[in-house]
Parts: sequence; structure tokens; C-alpha cells
Amino acid sequence: MMQKAMRLQFDPGLCVRAKSKFSECTKCVDICPSSVQLVDNLPSFARLTGVEAAACVGVCPAGAMRLSDFSATEFFFHFLKSKVRFISPKINLPCVSVLSVEHLLSLALASDETISVDLDSYEKGSSLLLHIEAMIEEANFILSSFGNKRIETNLLDLEPPSRSLSSDGEPEEISRRAFLKQATLKEALKHKIAFDDALNADEIERFEIDAGVIATIKEKHLPDKRKILLTTLKKAEIPENFEILPQEEIGFVSQKYVTEDCTNCQMCYRLCPTGALSSDSRFSLIHFDAMLCLKCHLCHDVCEPDAILLQDGFEVREFFEPKQRVLALFDIKRCHECGANFTYRGGEQICPRCALEEEEAMMLHSNAKKMGF
Repeated sequence: MMQKAMRLQFDPGLCVRAKSKFSECTKCVDICPSSVQLVDNLPSFARLTGVEAAACVGVCPAGAMRLSDFSATEFFFHFLKSKVRFISPKINLPCVSVLSVEHLLSLALASDETISVDLDSYEKGSSLLLHIEAMIEEANFILSSFGNKRIETNLLDLEPPSRSLSSDGEPEEISRRAFLKQATLKEALKHKIAFDDALNADEIERFEIDAGVIATIKEKHLPDKRKILLTTLKKAEIPENFEILPQEEIGFVSQKYVTEDCTNCQMCYRLCPTGALSSDSRFSLIHFDAMLCLKCHLCHDVCEPDAILLQDGFEVREFFEPKQRVLALFDIKRCHECGANFTYRGGEQICPRCALEEEEAMMLHSNAKKMGF
């Protein structure tokens, strides 16, 4: 009865799509295509949407989604205080998908006993079960680089990736994550018509960017699930050797680098929702703190020259010894014309704005001479 009373809630000020129209984040739509669609660039859903969209809460990188009457943060602390090491929708939470990989990692690291997850309540082969299995698989993959801890389930085992033949006849692995993506795309097409009908009937909760939302957008916000993970990692046993994990196998954090194509337009660190990307008072560099990164991809989406890229591997050392790195350095000089600081790239020491004004003035002068003035 408690679950039926829960409703999906959304804070547009925390959504990365609200920070820029160039954001391509669709994680909530991809995981819950029957419940959530994009309207005017923001996630929208029926007013009575409840726990059926719990997975939206778990996958949202910035914590913009939540269920009323349930807090994953409170669940984390209550779970550790209890003697039960069994996560189940029948006992202590509305749906396992309301948690994130970060929550699962934190629970496993903070618990002295092995944690088990109840998957019996989910239909075998369903996209929801596949999603939960993929989360547990990712968490266990990361845990295996730390030590011997592992999250178990009450199923016999997580099915291994299936195999097929590629175009050249060689065996090709199909990951559960890839299979899940295909499944959700099919569901999205199936439910789009029903959603459009509900939208036309004005049954959809719409969200707008007003003054209050704008104020939230401007703030740097680190979700509670990341704060919990950072705190838990400080108390975890440090491994003797640090591995490098494939970046595509980690969905919630990344390491980056910046190419020489960067123009220092400042968009990436101005829009970064957590401050993982930052600069100094003179805008002479780009700092990056990997453990503040949500892998929301916003910095990549707004980078016009595509100068910010993901490293191929993620260094496990970052989990235990996080540090701020310098991704780019810029030569900042004061403009001889207006006195403003700008990114100097050689030649006359004049900022782009003054250079443009000077060019326009010369063009007007040239046109005036041609016209005989």
C-alpha cells in the first residue's frame, strides 16, 4: 500500500538537460520509455506515475528524479544499522532499480557481511530485470578490482553474455547492457503513441524553467549517492595494486583529457553540474576532479570543437587517492586595446572582441573611400 502511494517527482533545476539545450542525456527516457518522454527538452510523465518508474531515479546522474516517501540515502543508513543483509522489494524498498551502482558499491563496501539482492519478484527476461542485473554486474566488476567482496542474488547466477557471429564469421560477445539497450529502444517505440495521446489529453506533468529553477541550475550540486560513495571509499581497505578498468564498463564516473583543439570557451566548466571541471580566477586552465564527475556527458555535448574526450581506461587509484588534475593550460594576457584578459594565441596582443571591432572599422572605412566619402 505504501508503494502505491509513492509518486515520481522531478526537480528540473538538477536535470542536466535544463543546464543546456545541447545536452543529449536521455537516461530516464531510455530506462522507462513507457513512463517518461521529453517535452520541451525536459523529462515529462503522467501525474500518477509511481514506482513503475523507479529505475528513472536510479539512473539519473544528477539526482533530479526521486520517489515520494522514499529516500535512497535514508535507506542506506537504515540498512547498515539493521541486521538484515537482504535487499528486497518485499521487505525494505519499493524496487531494487531505485538504487544506483554507486549505492550498491557503497553498501557492499560498508557491510562486513555479503549482501544479497532479491530478484525473484521480477519477470525473467524483462528489461527491468536485465537493468538490475546489469547494475549488479557493473558493481561486482568494480568490486573485483578492490578485493574479494561481491553482491549476490537469490537467482542461481547472473547469465553470462551470449555470443553470436559477426559479419566476418568470428564469435562476438553481446553484453547484457547492449541487450538492455535494444530492449528499451523497442519499448520506447511501442509506448510513444500512448504517451502522445496522454499529452494531448493534458494528463502529463509538464515542467518549466522559471526563476527558482534558474537559481538551482547555477549552483554546483553533488548528489548524495556520490557523497556516500566518497565517504565509504575513505573507510575501505586500499588494494595493494591498482587496476585500470575499461571506461565503457563504468557508467557513473570517468577520466578525461583535452586536445589542442580547445578554444578555452569556458562552456565545459561553467556548465558542469558538480564542479568536476573548474578553472582559476583568470580562466588560465581547466581542472578536472574525476570523483566529482557524473559521466552525464554534458561537457562533451556543449564542446563545439569536440576537444574534451574520455580516457580509454579508468584508473582504480582514483577511487582511493582522488586528485585534481590539470587538463589544459592557457596563456592569458591583457588586451592592449581594452585591458581585458584573453586567451593569447600569438600575434598582436589584442582580444578577439577588439580585433573584430578593428576589422569592422577598417571595412567601414574602406567602403566609405569607395563611395567617395
